[in-house]
Amino acid sequence: MEQAGYSPSFKKPADIMRMRRKRARSEGVSPNVRKSLLSVPGTRPFSPGPSLNAPNRPGGGGQKRRNPFANIENTYNSPKKRATFRSDGDVDDFLNYKNRAPVETDGENSAHYANTTSLSYLDQFVQEAKNSEKLLETPISISKDDSLFEADLFEDGKTTALVKSPQHHAAVEEVAPVSECPEYPADWSLKTRLLFTSSHAFSWAEQPKAQEEAQGLTQHCRAEYACLPQNIQDPRSCPELRCGFQQALQYWQHPSLPWLSLFPRIGAERKFAGKSSPWSQDAELQQSMMREWSVSLTSLYSLLKARLCPYFYLCSYQFTVLFRTSGLSGAPGLTALLTPTTRGLREAMKADGIEFTLPLLEDKRKSKEHSDKCKSAEGEDPHSSASGEHSDQEVDNGVDEDDDDDGGFSWLKEMGVQDKIKKPDSITIKLHKERSSVCLDHKPESVVLVKGAHTHTLINFLINCKSLVAAAGSQAGLPPTLLAPSAFRGATLQTLKARSVNVKTQVRTGYQDLCSLEVTGPIMPHSLHMLTQLLRTAQKGAFSAGLYTHEPTAVLNVPVCKNAEPKEQVDVGAPSGCGLSPATLQQIVEPASLGKSALRQLHLRGYGYTWKS
Repeated sequence: MEQAGYSPSFKKPADIMRMRRKRARSEGVSPNVRKSLLSVPGTRPFSPGPSLNAPNRPGGGGQKRRNPFANIENTYNSPKKRATFRSDGDVDDFLNYKNRAPVETDGENSAHYANTTSLSYLDQFVQEAKNSEKLLETPISISKDDSLFEADLFEDGKTTALVKSPQHHAAVEEVAPVSECPEYPADWSLKTRLLFTSSHAFSWAEQPKAQEEAQGLTQHCRAEYACLPQNIQDPRSCPELRCGFQQALQYWQHPSLPWLSLFPRIGAERKFAGKSSPWSQDAELQQSMMREWSVSLTSLYSLLKARLCPYFYLCSYQFTVLFRTSGLSGAPGLTALLTPTTRGLREAMKADGIEFTLPLLEDKRKSKEHSDKCKSAEGEDPHSSASGEHSDQEVDNGVDEDDDDDGGFSWLKEMGVQDKIKKPDSITIKLHKERSSVCLDHKPESVVLVKGAHTHTLINFLINCKSLVAAAGSQAGLPPTLLAPSAFRGATLQTLKARSVNVKTQVRTGYQDLCSLEVTGPIMPHSLHMLTQLLRTAQKGAFSAGLYTHEPTAVLNVPVCKNAEPKEQVDVGAPSGCGLSPATLQQIVEPASLGKSALRQLHLRGYGYTWKS
């Protein structure tokens, strides 16, 4: 009769040892060989431990034995196994040896394997181990510092080698070092959040004194920039650094409503829901707000033409417009990028006489023409392989291959069968021609580029555009948000929110202090560059940053002057009186190189930048 709580499938440790001895005898292993196998370094003799109902065990208990393998020495991270590791030839090799595929060898090794073919798997293992003297190797000592913690992410110039298990014999591939640059490319997209991390504290950015805050505001309004010391031993005691940090957080905005966050505007209906909006049902108040907004927009454009404002953003509930003065991003004149667009918006712009291009579609068309020329040069038919893609740029620029009034069905008349085949109506023909432009709506490829004097026409179009302001919903009657680095009429001075947090992170040597600085708000290119310039000195040339992009604005990094003619490539110089620092101006005058993407990660090591977009 079985005892209560006893499982028939459970085998006692004595039974397991007896079965092992019986299996070894059946495989023809001599007692001396078994003894040598059991003495392999790194293995632990089996010890079942006391029974649960042993007399000397306090508390007594049931009839079950405890799990004989529930011992810290059996864990992969036990102290003894950390202290003694063997690179090859451990017991796991012996257990997995039967599954090993036969190896074909030549020369002397073939004779060796020929002599061992008649032996059992166990004899082959013992003889090969003795011949190669793997069992006599000296154990490798691992120091206590080489634990299983993560590598130190903030130690410069230190490479940590990972300790592989004895079963892993693959060679470790060496990673080629990434080239570091003294500067990163300009990013014209708007950021909603920055997260800086460093091994050095950001305590210098906390709780500015009243005098330091006032000095930072004054420097921003007067466009004055103090020179930072080259080596800052204690950032908390450096007033230039703390004032410069306050200066970098400032920006100008219109309109400004204290109870509403007016950025971002695209997809922000849920954020505005439930908030007080007294203008939504008051037409007179809406008109008053739009008049003030029009004055502010006109003031900004005048400053842009005079090169006293480098750029500004117009953020509506449907699209975002970036206006840049001449000389920025390599363009000789004023430029404006509008994204995303719809077919209706593009048609309305054409109706107002605004000339624009679709830079991403032009690049696609030119690359296709280049590939067709290459195929023609090689003797292939460029039209033989139909890709099924439509020429989007021909539709959007008003260039249609079939301009006939009958929709291109004149060939039916030539054949004399025009009355026997039913032709589609004019609406169907129009929709067929416009199918490509409709597919572009709300996509990055729909970005529109306006240059030169047509930017002034675009300003008038935006002021008079009825669809610029939402007619219904939580944003109904609210004018678009204007953001600029320089003061303009009707603008309100705003400050980005910054806070620092200190946390503990695991590294190989234990725990290390990891400090972080978070900045939130509408972060424009000049703010990002000024902050990185300050942290470059304060954090001793080492920090990492996560950049959170407002996704609809990522496409604003497309080049605007890549295909300009040589006569247009005149150096208009940087707008020195626009209120930005010389280092920031030097960055944003360079042509954009990120394309449709934006910076996502930024790393500074040894005063050199690496980034990911």
